[in-house]
Amino acid sequence: MKSRLTCLAATAAAALALLGGCAAAPAHKDPRDPFERINRTVFEFDDAVAKHVAVPAGHAYEHVVPKFARAGVANFFDNLRMPGVMVNDVLQWKLRSGGTDLGRFLLNTVVGLGGLFDPATPAGLAKNTNDFGRTLGTWGLPPGPFIMLPLLGPSDLRDTVGEVSDSYLAPQHYINSTRQAGLYYGLYGLDLINTVDVTLIPAYDLLNSQNAFDRYAFARNAYLQRRQFLIRGQAGGVSQDELDLEKSLQDDSETPAPQPK
Repeated sequence: MKSRLTCLAATAAAALALLGGCAAAPAHKDPRDPFERINRTVFEFDDAVAKHVAVPAGHAYEHVVPKFARAGVANFFDNLRMPGVMVNDVLQWKLRSGGTDLGRFLLNTVVGLGGLFDPATPAGLAKNTNDFGRTLGTWGLPPGPFIMLPLLGPSDLRDTVGEVSDSYLAPQHYINSTRQAGLYYGLYGLDLINTVDVTLIPAYDLLNSQNAFDRYAFARNAYLQRRQFLIRGQAGGVSQDELDLEKSLQDDSETPAPQPK
């Protein structure tokens, strides 16, 4: 259901939920997290899956598959996500970004052999990310309660609804899973291991380097703050703390963070 594991976008924040350690629930409840007790239990489960399955599989993938081949896989799935990015550009009335993303998609699809190569970046077409959760937030829908989803990581009610919608914009969604089962499951499996390689492992290393006392709270706050930045930060008015966090989590595919006002 969550396109976060089938796109990139996820983003690094998506992977933070699959990270280890869980302190006891604090005495003062965070009003953004009314389901904290359940969320912490899910966090522990996600941590076990990440530690014992996902991260070791990702390291094995890195060991077996050459770097240039992994780069081609990452480029391919980035390109598959571009139709969804373009739709959300238009829904947010970001027509300039939509035009850039359309040019990038066409150039990488035709010249880049279906997206395996990325001639658009040297050509000056920036790689953007976007999703329907951000579209809903842009038009004023509040995030709702924080939710930790099994295997899929941190979210909130708005983003969960948004990513269900995003899943219908992914081209691989329209492959017949019965008649073309090998292609269907092969693509999703390869996308999953690519997400672990590109997103989960770097985020896991980042969170480990923070030495946070309450790793669950750090992961939750990082996710919520980053999503708020992606929606509100484009219009300015972000705090220095938000800018610092965005700098530490920002994927190199993102545009530069704006300066605070």
